[in-house]
Amino acid sequence: MFAILFPGQGSQFRGMGADVFGHYPGIMHYASDLLGYDLVARCRDNRDDVLARTECTQPALYTVNALHTFERERREGRPADCYLGHSLGEYNALLAAGVFDFETGLRIVQKRGELMAAASGGGMTAVMNTPIEFLLDVLGADGVEGVDVAAHNTDSQVVIAGSDGALRAAHASLRDRGIRFAPLRVGAAFHSRAMESARAEFEIFLRGFHFAKPSVPVMSNVSARPHEDGAIAEMLSRQMVEPVHWVESIRYLLDHDARLECEEIGGASLLRMVRSIAKAVPQGTLMKSEV
Repeated sequence: MFAILFPGQGSQFRGMGADVFGHYPGIMHYASDLLGYDLVARCRDNRDDVLARTECTQPALYTVNALHTFERERREGRPADCYLGHSLGEYNALLAAGVFDFETGLRIVQKRGELMAAASGGGMTAVMNTPIEFLLDVLGADGVEGVDVAAHNTDSQVVIAGSDGALRAAHASLRDRGIRFAPLRVGAAFHSRAMESARAEFEIFLRGFHFAKPSVPVMSNVSARPHEDGAIAEMLSRQMVEPVHWVESIRYLLDHDARLECEEIGGASLLRMVRSIAKAVPQGTLMKSEV
């Protein structure tokens, strides 16, 4: 099985897209008109760290990932048997599978970024070398409330999210027990109950769009299974408040083919996660370089 992976928020950087923007001037002009600002300039200059703002980060990453995908198709790269994206990257996976066109995806991602940015407050923290069950037991035993699991990235990395106060309590608990953790540079508690108001509005917004059946399977972050025709909008709205089940998704693919081959669009962070997850597979997992 050959899977193509798409990174999400956190993979942005100043100068991203410089290698592809010039190949698609029409798309970039259209995207900038739709968004209401010069997207090329924002990615090139990143003045005032604008790429760290969720409402800008998400459409910028979606566009850059899309252009890299178009370049791969232009070069007639190996066809994928499956697409998988991490959080925001799931939208590029759906685009690659023909579920919607570039314009539709950009409009959806723009709205998603605006809603998530508006639900400000709180944050996220990566917790290392601690199984989810043990982590939750520790936090529960120490009376820490209001913290949700936001992502299960590898067997050695879990991301939690919550209000500032809840995370301070969680940090104290983890520090007392010698558990390593690292606060993330995000503006809100994504993939947690804090996004419920955004999810409800996003669910209504998504009713205005048609989603085609994927041409090849696309893994859902919510279910860790391929998206089902007719349920895509529901899963995308739920993704805002539910954790990214990355480990479970990769294990699902490995169960179908232990010699899973992967290629990541625009980076290598997801490939490193997959390698970590695949260590338990005797045959090993083949990885291809980023594109």
